[in-house]
Amino acid sequence: MEYSETELRNKNRGYRKLIVWNKAVDPFRLAWKISFIESKIDFKLQSQFADATQSISSNIAEGYGRRSINEYIQFLYTSLGSAAEALSRAIGLQRTKQISNARFNDFNLLHYEVENRLLRLVEKVGKKRDAGDWVNRISEDPSAYLDDSELHPSTTPSLHPGERDA
Repeated sequence: MEYSETELRNKNRGYRKLIVWNKAVDPFRLAWKISFIESKIDFKLQSQFADATQSISSNIAEGYGRRSINEYIQFLYTSLGSAAEALSRAIGLQRTKQISNARFNDFNLLHYEVENRLLRLVEKVGKKRDAGDWVNRISEDPSAYLDDSELHPSTTPSLHPGERDA
């Protein structure tokens, strides 16, 4: 049985509306494609690269669901750490010629956007915490407290032609 997004909506799924979370899934999709489809990468490195990249969006989601602003910020920092690990692994794969310079550049562009959006989100949530404007519950509409619409639209090309960029 399939459920509509409206039927499955709850306060813990609001992270899915965040631009940064949606953008953070793209480096994982590319890392997976590079690691398991396109390149001949050592098995252990395949998993480590994919896992580090996947942890970026996972930590955003986990922090969002924690209900505490301090925990949320901590998980955003953990997400930034995963982003740094993923980039470090990509650099290593490029330098050892396990991925091409072109594929590294594709990954680096996606990574750069996500990393900067994450830094901005940490700053905005920190300001909310410092101003005492945070309520320790999650709104179903993240724009109520984390409107990142002032950020410039993405210039990173979609991994899937025809998809609308958020």
